[in-house]
Amino acid sequence: MERAVMHMDLDTFFVSVERLMDSRLHGKPVLIGGTSDRGVVASCSYEARSFGVHSAMPMKLARQLCPEAIIIRGNSGNYMKYSDMVSDIVREAVPVFEKTSVDEFYCDMSGMDKFFGCYQYGAELREKVIRETGLPISFGLSINKTVSKVATGEAKPNNKKHILSGHEKEFLAPLSIKKIPMVGDKTYQTLRNMGVSKIITVQEMPVQLMENAFGENGVSIWKKANGIDHSPVIPYQERKSISTERTFDRDTIDVVKLRGILLAMAENLAFQLRRGNKLTSCITLKVRYSDFQTQTLQARIPYTAADHLLIPKVLELFDRLYNRRLLVRLVGVKFSHLVGGGYQINLFDDSEERINLYQAMDKMREKFGDRAVMNAAGMTAKSIGRWNPFNGDAPPLLANRRQ
Repeated sequence: MERAVMHMDLDTFFVSVERLMDSRLHGKPVLIGGTSDRGVVASCSYEARSFGVHSAMPMKLARQLCPEAIIIRGNSGNYMKYSDMVSDIVREAVPVFEKTSVDEFYCDMSGMDKFFGCYQYGAELREKVIRETGLPISFGLSINKTVSKVATGEAKPNNKKHILSGHEKEFLAPLSIKKIPMVGDKTYQTLRNMGVSKIITVQEMPVQLMENAFGENGVSIWKKANGIDHSPVIPYQERKSISTERTFDRDTIDVVKLRGILLAMAENLAFQLRRGNKLTSCITLKVRYSDFQTQTLQARIPYTAADHLLIPKVLELFDRLYNRRLLVRLVGVKFSHLVGGGYQINLFDDSEERINLYQAMDKMREKFGDRAVMNAAGMTAKSIGRWNPFNGDAPPLLANRRQ
């Protein structure tokens, strides 16, 4: 049976979500990311890209290139909400899918051509995502993950592309060598120094030459350039941790500010747990000082998703970890060892009023946003996200969001 692998990518995902929130952003250059000079661009619209702006660029430089850009700090809670919506749609439609980031999916559709026609089925799935979420999405379809991913890039924005079996090398040949996944800036520059700019050149090179130049990575690049990729679509599993961190615009020793931000982080993550019907049993606190020394402290607790249990433990860990002689550059909170399940009422400590309060606050947050209701002590914190900077299982572009 011939493989059929579809790669789906939500176009300028963060920007697209913000445009759903505010239609006035349509057609305008938009930058998502840290708003200070120390911030970076997490995502940008196609209008901003026409000025030379790209993801991971320092925000200061992006402002210089595109002075009229609208800069938005972003809300990771909204992004995860829409990412989960798309995941649910994809999960119901295909037998196996792999979620490689908040906005990117691989779907193994092998064998489905006997019943639907994989390309037609993929097109219908794409239309369903657009119809039910309002988000633009592109996809590429081929016999493997590499060619499908490259095809998606060629299909963008908001389109689709099918590479027929046997035409993989022909499709890849005229493209830039940088289009191959795993060819970063350093490898690209080395290849350019070797006189390689197009994929066809690598296709015509002996594999031994690539191996001599790059080792095992050279062999992998040669195979991808020739459209060879046998890697499987790995079934998606839900994350085992959620977290957030904050890098400060200026290093600080303000304990009140630090405790307020940590409180807001814990409160927001607790809400994310309840919204996802999850419980945590492990809390990790992270502090990075001005000398870049990083320390973490972890505590195990009974499974819970309750503010009044999680917040005091986070602040307790901070008090134990914090060195008052040093300025703080970054703080972070992680909840791990997640399991499915709703909040368990404590027969001795919980009251009906407390349970009703949680439910009322969560309903308001669902309707008006993550920070519609918050503890007064945490109001000094700005937007709080829930990416995972601790073990890399979340999109890196927002992992270092700055205040």
